[in-house]
Amino acid sequence: QFKLMVENPGKPIASGLQLKAVVEYTPECTEDLQDKLTLLVDEDVVHIPLLGLIPYCDLEVESEINFGEMIANNKLITKEINIANHGTTSGVFRISYDGIVLLNIKPTRGVVKPKSVKKIEVVICTDVPGVIKEMLKVELESRGCTEVWIKGVVVEQVLKVLGVSCGKVLKCINFGPLYFGTSKTEKILLYNESPEYMDWVAVLEDNAVGGEMGTDLRESTDAVLHDLSLKNKDVDVSTLILCVPNQGTLLPYGKSLITLCFSPEKFERDFEGKHASVIQDYVLFVRFETVGMRGDCLQNLSGSHSCHVDLALMGSGFPVILTFKPGTVINFKDCYLGEQLQIACTMKNESEFLPVMFSFRKTAHFNVSPERGKLKKNSEKELMISFSPHQIGTFEMKQIIDIIGTGVDKNNVDVLKPKSFHQIYLTLLGVCKSKRTSIVFTINPGLTPLISNATGQFVVRGPGRLCDTAPMAILKSTQTHIHTHQKNRNCKDDAVIAFPNDRAASLRPSEWNKKYRTIFTKTERYYYVDPEFAYTDSERLLKEENKKHYLDFISNIRRRRLEKEAARQFYVYNNPASIGIKPAEGLKSPNISVTHFPKEKPQPKMLPLDDNCMLTSRKLETIVSKSTNKGLWSWLSPMPSSTQEKEDCSLTLTHKQLHQIFIGPSTIDFGEVCVYSTTTKELHIINNLSLHIWIQIEIEVEELQATSPLTQVVPPLTKTHIPVVFETTTVGMFKTSFNYKINHQHIGHVLVVAHAMPVELQLSTRELILSPVPGCLAGTEFRRTVSICNPRNHPAGFTWRPVTGDRKSAFTIKPTRGFVEAYSDVECEVVWHPGFNTPETGQFTLCVCKGNSINLKCFAKVTIHA
Repeated sequence: QFKLMVENPGKPIASGLQLKAVVEYTPECTEDLQDKLTLLVDEDVVHIPLLGLIPYCDLEVESEINFGEMIANNKLITKEINIANHGTTSGVFRISYDGIVLLNIKPTRGVVKPKSVKKIEVVICTDVPGVIKEMLKVELESRGCTEVWIKGVVVEQVLKVLGVSCGKVLKCINFGPLYFGTSKTEKILLYNESPEYMDWVAVLEDNAVGGEMGTDLRESTDAVLHDLSLKNKDVDVSTLILCVPNQGTLLPYGKSLITLCFSPEKFERDFEGKHASVIQDYVLFVRFETVGMRGDCLQNLSGSHSCHVDLALMGSGFPVILTFKPGTVINFKDCYLGEQLQIACTMKNESEFLPVMFSFRKTAHFNVSPERGKLKKNSEKELMISFSPHQIGTFEMKQIIDIIGTGVDKNNVDVLKPKSFHQIYLTLLGVCKSKRTSIVFTINPGLTPLISNATGQFVVRGPGRLCDTAPMAILKSTQTHIHTHQKNRNCKDDAVIAFPNDRAASLRPSEWNKKYRTIFTKTERYYYVDPEFAYTDSERLLKEENKKHYLDFISNIRRRRLEKEAARQFYVYNNPASIGIKPAEGLKSPNISVTHFPKEKPQPKMLPLDDNCMLTSRKLETIVSKSTNKGLWSWLSPMPSSTQEKEDCSLTLTHKQLHQIFIGPSTIDFGEVCVYSTTTKELHIINNLSLHIWIQIEIEVEELQATSPLTQVVPPLTKTHIPVVFETTTVGMFKTSFNYKINHQHIGHVLVVAHAMPVELQLSTRELILSPVPGCLAGTEFRRTVSICNPRNHPAGFTWRPVTGDRKSAFTIKPTRGFVEAYSDVECEVVWHPGFNTPETGQFTLCVCKGNSINLKCFAKVTIHA
């Protein structure tokens, strides 16, 4: 089968020349051949092997697809497997699968071209946790059947709360007893025990079962129940618990350090009895949830797969109870100036659980020793309060006692600073009197002392004190003319008069432009101005100009304010509706009572968007009820149009804001549906934010292409829905998911599940016995009905076909053809016509258009009487 075509040269071939030979292979059977070609070159022999191979395909497929660890979050995970063809001709493959786990394999059959690779997509839905180990059978041309294993593990997303020091799982944190107004912090670790990242948010469960807010659990059951009826339910519990951070993102198997701060506050009750408890216990729950759609906001929606973990928080609030002996009002006896009175006081800490740190503030005329200190629980301390008056009079002073505790700064929760969280007041009473001293005047023997009166004749001998400043008595010169010199008697200047013993003061006049004259002759006194410290004339002018600048500035501000007020009043009264009547002139005020005012419904408070403020379950219920009660919007704008909508829809939402957007259900289950039918389910969207959001749905599968609209701008506090339409022509289980985006940034997904069934009709019975009606004549027709039921959601057409053999059937049925609407039935009447030698049995076949076929057997029961 090998043929050599060559002409051997008769002469030797010169160097540089060549000889070409052609070997032709013509196979006659499907087998590989082998031969050799012998080449003689002078004295050398060269053997050239010849191989004749039949063209073939060489298909090879990977033996395993490992999906690894996946989260049970209703997502579709896709992996690719390659079928390679190393041969020279195309090869055919076929994939079959009959396992338990629903796999979507595309394509299941095909042709692989030579020297190429065919990619096969294997899609798995991560809706049920478990271990996946399934086998695919791949039939390869010229290779036979090959096994391909599909492996993977679907795990639940687990969120745990761990202790910082121990690393163990925490279920509860007990802050212990604290004074009202103080704070205490605890640190925890939030652990993401899953192979995917997780966005989380903290929600304070303030309406959870078992929660307590301000209840004294040490009292009897009756007292606690009575206290619950009197407790104020409108308290914002988010002020008690502070969680920093309260939202974030956890990496796979990552941890985040979280600080929890407990700050108890005393809740005021509507009724405070004599035996009202002073202790308030708190039991609250903090839930750490994954951020995403929350389909549980409506009762008709299925729950989402969001994972969460609850952490109980316990703590107690106590008031500061300090008692004083002899009391809070301390009355000192009368004392004289310069004396000191002391009273011993006993301060006792009545608390059995907590110590008290105190600090007395400075108070005039009174001193407390010790000024600050610490009182252990259920202990007392002696205080010494002294009264040292510095002036004469009656004193009633309020002594403030600061109670020192630890407080937290909301901007930096990790740092606890001491602060005064409570104050106690003591009333201190005291009277200071002056001593009566007798002043004896003696005649000056001729030596003038340092301090003397105007004439220097009488000197006071008593407990006089030297003053720091020189005495200076001044008098208007125009009001006295005693001993006035004749040439100065008619002086009209506004000079001041200095006494003769104020010579020291004359050297430092209070103002440089004032004139001083003597008391007797009114002669102008000399005064001295120190040039080192006095203002120069230019400096004085500059000072006056500066003062005038500020006076003018204040004056201009007042003038502009008055002008604006006058203009506003002008525009208020200068309008077409005003006819110049003075307001309320001659009108009597009506008698208005409280019943005339309509009762306004309290508006629910909107949830603040402060990063430090936690979400609470009660606030979420309030905004959800407000959104769901506004009415359903069936059609909204597909694109942002107004400026406000464009601004809102371009924002990047935080985790807490995303947690207030409900899109669900997370799994839309159509159940059993017929092929060629159209089924609709609603995807609910509830926007609980005070912002517009833009929802965009991305659908690629053919079965959901009829879904519309795919984009909507949802206004604030509004609910709406999008009809999801499912149509299929393929029988079997259907699982797919589609994505949606919020504001073009935040991505979510919805799982769609359906079981496509063929069109099917059911009969009420497979065997029908026809018997005569009592009282009828012989030869009367036998009649009976049979029901055709349609259990599916698509109308089905049917046709009755009689099954006849050699003999003609005596049975008839009407109607012979028709339609059965979805979830309804149709009655068909079967009639047997008796006659001579007619058969008593018959059979019909119910043929369903694009569906099943059912046989109906009919029997005629004839009774012969003798």
